[in-house]
Amino acid sequence: MRRVAVVAVPPATTFDLSIPELVLGETTIDGRPGYQVRICTAQPGPVATSGSMEVTVPHGLEAVDDADTVIVTGTGARDDVEPRLLATLRHAAAAGKRIASICTGAFVLAQAGLLDGRSATTYWAKSEEFSARFPAVRLRPDVLYVEDGNVLTSAGLSAGIDLCLHLVRSDYGAATANAVARLVVAAPVRPGGQAQFIATPLPPETGTSLAATRTWALDRLHEPLSRADLAAHATTSVRTLTRRFHDETGLSPLQWLLHQRVIRAQELLETTDLPMDQVAQLSGLATTDSLRGHLSRRTGLTPSAYRAAFTQNQ
Repeated sequence: MRRVAVVAVPPATTFDLSIPELVLGETTIDGRPGYQVRICTAQPGPVATSGSMEVTVPHGLEAVDDADTVIVTGTGARDDVEPRLLATLRHAAAAGKRIASICTGAFVLAQAGLLDGRSATTYWAKSEEFSARFPAVRLRPDVLYVEDGNVLTSAGLSAGIDLCLHLVRSDYGAATANAVARLVVAAPVRPGGQAQFIATPLPPETGTSLAATRTWALDRLHEPLSRADLAAHATTSVRTLTRRFHDETGLSPLQWLLHQRVIRAQELLETTDLPMDQVAQLSGLATTDSLRGHLSRRTGLTPSAYRAAFTQNQ
């Protein structure tokens, strides 16, 4: 079991604070919990929030010492962050623990000096403020989440769900992460480079969503699908398909297909003992060289190493 400390920094954003337990708490491996999640703060007890609620946090910063992963959630705090908390985060990072933030929790990591010289993101509406305060950070304000070494940052609100699903995928594999996504009624694991916001989050009243076309494509990832094939299914032009695909997913049709094919390959490597050439064919990556290249870029592992690592994690 992996241990996670979720740090509440007053005034805490209650939605962000709930995300790690919501996602990680649903992770089970062979019927056993995959994570132990403990919410902590510098001063245990009642913690102010950014809204009308007040939450009670039972654990102090000793939870960070016991954790493998530390997640700082969204907060309205800027210059008044508890110095003891900043020191605890620096010590955790120096010890090699995985450090993450959701939304404006990135301000806390940056104040602790953990993002200097790194790529990071935060809630897009706070990006100008962040860049002005922390010019040493390579801010990427238009993505869902960023992983730079052992430090991860995410954008606001639902992007925190994407970050936590990414942690599950990194720890236990794509099949487990997608199972958790279904349990929490979230989109399957999305790439960190996907846009934080999309032009039309809901389809126009006079049109239809491309969800049915994406579902159709997921059943045919092993086929050589083109933009023309997708457009034909959606009964629209390739140009309109491309625009609407980007509006609804933040990705082009071919980027989305590639992402889904790599996920399918990961699932096959985790759950079957099929030869590599069959994994490549069934996932739509065609050849073992293509499988190796795309998987290595995504995970840093060869297909054989990925299978060995995540078979052991199950």
